[in-house]
Amino acid sequence: MLVETPDNSTQKLVLIDAIQRLGVAYHFKNEIKTSIQNIFDESEESNKDDDLYVVALRFRLVRQQRHYMSSDVFEKFTNHDGKFKETLTKDVQGLLSLYEAAQLRVHGEEILEEALSFTITHLESMIPILSNLLKDQVREALSESIHTNLPRMTARKYICIYENINSHNKLLLRFAKLDFNIVQKVHQKELGELTSRARELLTKVLTIYTIIDDTYDAYATYDELVPFTDAIDRCDISAMDSVPHSLRHTYQALVDINTQIEERLTKEGTLDHLYYVKYEMKKLARAFFKEAQWLNAGHIPKCEEYMKNANVTTTCMMVATTSLSFMEEPIAKETFEWLINEPLILRASSAINRLKGDIIGHDLEQQRKHIASFIECYMKEYGASRQEANAEVEKNLTNAWKDMNTEFLHSTHEIPMFVLELVINIARSAYIFKENDFATAQREFKDKITLLFVDPVNV
Repeated sequence: MLVETPDNSTQKLVLIDAIQRLGVAYHFKNEIKTSIQNIFDESEESNKDDDLYVVALRFRLVRQQRHYMSSDVFEKFTNHDGKFKETLTKDVQGLLSLYEAAQLRVHGEEILEEALSFTITHLESMIPILSNLLKDQVREALSESIHTNLPRMTARKYICIYENINSHNKLLLRFAKLDFNIVQKVHQKELGELTSRARELLTKVLTIYTIIDDTYDAYATYDELVPFTDAIDRCDISAMDSVPHSLRHTYQALVDINTQIEERLTKEGTLDHLYYVKYEMKKLARAFFKEAQWLNAGHIPKCEEYMKNANVTTTCMMVATTSLSFMEEPIAKETFEWLINEPLILRASSAINRLKGDIIGHDLEQQRKHIASFIECYMKEYGASRQEANAEVEKNLTNAWKDMNTEFLHSTHEIPMFVLELVINIARSAYIFKENDFATAQREFKDKITLLFVDPVNV
């Protein structure tokens, strides 16, 4: 089906898009890679296309595969003043395609900034007059774009949309449904039994560092945290005597987890990964302690200082490094060195998690003594209102996505695609919560967990 369709045909573009959005692209990695390469190689010839849907779809698929296609391909759809032609407003699928393409913009692409504004304005205005199917597609896209949504969540929701498209491929749809349910069963088994040793260890790491984060935030005094941080830096049972009694159970759990990680990596013949796991764990503890110092001194840092430390305390850097250390795929030393040097794509992913977390948790944290959020830091540093601070957060989120898009396209190809995708998926995880208040976010999270891990797709 995929191989038989001509590479630069509209049918091939539509088919690849459907395969990816339905969550089954991992079965066809090599075929898709080859097809997109051919599409990219022939893109200059295809520049004669005047179908907005096709041009935008090709642009997005090519960029998703780490090929840089110039945004100049959209100039033919604009007037002399750089504004998109009003005649395009009748093309709903074209607008949707352009909207999704604009999510992959990088810094300086003004035409894609204009595209985003143009598509959002017109798609929102036409919702009341659309058919139910188009209405669902538009609402879903405006709520969660393909690029910012977790692929698994995209698949779960797109299966329902794709089924109602008259031209859908019945064989592909059935395959996607069966695949989703099979993977869901695997996840249910792992969640129930933690049969995957790697997943079990990663879960333990995340759990202990959630406990440690709370310890630094609320459950230990500053004087207790000083020796506790020193002990974590040593990360050895011999440091137990210096740990305050109230924190010894936590420290013992951390040492035990590190021992289990060492045993696993030794068994897998990848003990050299342990250095990088411990490096990130120690760095994380020092960053937590930095926040405790600020809280103890009543210090509200400047935004730059706050974000530099927050990029670590989000745990994104530790999660990325630890996850890679457990992967079955061979990971080169250069990849780990690249990670611990905090490349821009990783800093941007961390920033997205921190800023999204600050938006949701800001009001909740006002109920207790807390470390200043980015919102508070910005308000103090610039004498800004809450509304102005929120606007700055949104601006920084937009810039962080542009940073990630840039790095994804231009990072050395010695860094494997799946490593970059891991980092981007960490950023996407912040968008599980769409609402900005904690209570609503909790309900929303429960609903999404049910969709992904509990309710199967009707076949």
